Amino acid sequence: MRVRLAINPLTWTNDDMPELGAETPLETCLAEARWAGFEGVELGNKFPREAAALGPILARHGLALASGWYGARLLERDVDAEWREAQPHIALLKALGCTAMVHAEVSRAVHGNRTVPLSRRPVLSDADWDLLAPRMSSFATRLAGEGLRLAYHHHMGTLIQSESEVDRLMRMTDPSVGLLLDTGHLAFAGGDPVAAAKRHAGRIAHVHCKDLRADVLARVRAADTAFLDAVLDGVFTVPGDGMIDYPAVLAAVAAGGYQGWLVVEAEQDPKQAHPLTYACLGHANLARLAVKAFALGT
Repeated sequence: MRVRLAINPLTWTNDDMPELGAETPLETCLAEARWAGFEGVELGNKFPREAAALGPILARHGLALASGWYGARLLERDVDAEWREAQPHIALLKALGCTAMVHAEVSRAVHGNRTVPLSRRPVLSDADWDLLAPRMSSFATRLAGEGLRLAYHHHMGTLIQSESEVDRLMRMTDPSVGLLLDTGHLAFAGGDPVAAAKRHAGRIAHVHCKDLRADVLARVRAADTAFLDAVLDGVFTVPGDGMIDYPAVLAAVAAGGYQGWLVVEAEQDPKQAHPLTYACLGHANLARLAVKAFALGT
């Protein structure tokens, strides 16, 4: 699989705050994603979750399904229970030709709670790590047997947020546990996406490309806001429109031999950041950068 460009529908409508973009129909999201030049999309809250329904809709717009978020609770239930819970999602991804599953541990997570500042997000104890890591490895091994790579999504406001936590997860889990490198979340957490990409090159299974506005980042850190308040304030933007060194990030990802989707995922308030405008800007910037890093089209 060559490198391909996709977009997450968070540009148009927000999963954690459904009131953002609530009036925008799925058809608009898909038509504008294709208009902007993307080959694929990730799942969002307006997507039907049956392959027989979703497949024809995507085909009508000339789009592939890149992947979709799965919120796991492996700290709260064993692998067998988690596996049963994930079956509809796994079946959908498989039926529509995905090769990776976006996977995040959401036990105790506060990313969707506007009353909890990021300084109070949950942290794993050593005992938690000793429980979570083998369960995740086991789940990932089963998932590989279904033809899907587990792509772990580190995320602000969750148990695995910082660069050191990403490092520990990679160290404590089997190679079947892949990494979803999310440039915006890692930089927001104070990490270095370039260093992480180099260190975990062989584990990168999916890439989310979002940028950060430096002035907003400084403000929300100082105010210790909740995650969604930072989103509403405009902390995220599309790649190439902020502070992250994308040429260096993509060069590191490419050097590791990555093949798969590069996904623009830049949640913003659609009333403040016109979705089609930012989708087009994100595609133009990412395509230009990816051509240089991955020699696309040559």
